[in-house]
Amino acid sequence: MRKYLIAILLFYVIPSSAQDKYKSIKDISYIDAAETDAYRRERCKLDIYYPADKTDYPVVVWFHGGGLEAGEKHIPNELKNKEIAVVAANYRLSPNATNPAYTEDAAAAVAWVFKNIASYGGDANEIYVSGHSAGGYLALMVGLDKSYLDKHGIDADKIRGLVPVSGQTNTHYTIRKERRIPQNIPLIDAYAPLNQARAGIPPTLLISGDRNLEMTARYEENLHLEAILRSFGNKDAVLYEVQGFDHGAVEGPGCLLLLDWIKKYSRK
Repeated sequence: MRKYLIAILLFYVIPSSAQDKYKSIKDISYIDAAETDAYRRERCKLDIYYPADKTDYPVVVWFHGGGLEAGEKHIPNELKNKEIAVVAANYRLSPNATNPAYTEDAAAAVAWVFKNIASYGGDANEIYVSGHSAGGYLALMVGLDKSYLDKHGIDADKIRGLVPVSGQTNTHYTIRKERRIPQNIPLIDAYAPLNQARAGIPPTLLISGDRNLEMTARYEENLHLEAILRSFGNKDAVLYEVQGFDHGAVEGPGCLLLLDWIKKYSRK
């Protein structure tokens, strides 16, 4: 497995001269200018990294991990210089904000990308939503529970692909913590991606680290979601276990698998 991932990495190596062909814009607010909540104004910003000499390229919306309690937006190195745009978004964090604030922010960021990415040269029909750990949870919630994007006039099924990397598919443990429910007791309610499984979802690649190295039951949660999604007839819902990588380390190879998923499902 490691040899396979190294081969992918070598395949995606881009000459250093290509690095000059990309632009970065930081700290763009993706919420209404009339927002009065100071914490939301502080957190609800995104960075855009995009090819300067191309148009109509695929776009990845990337949400950072950190258990919904920590973390900062960043562009993963594995996604740089790959002829795609990457939009990295911050969102409100617990305990300064509580469920479902972070999911609402994630939906607002994705909606902003749908409505604005064409002005930067990106293709609004080629938007992939991804993220690691808590970011993977947010990607799943935004893509599976259509109500979040419906509030912004966006059909979640217009997302071209969902690629959560080690995302939680039960109700997130931080939500349980906010409710003073033991974090190691599984819960599946309206805030669990498993509870939002349905037919007709975007092509979905579930990525997990090695089941023997991952967070408790993280592989099994994703295996459960794959089974439920496929029971709804979603043939393009696949689970990939990255053997030899733990929860933190799986982000890098997960990004490489995301690039392969884009190659597979892009209409370009």
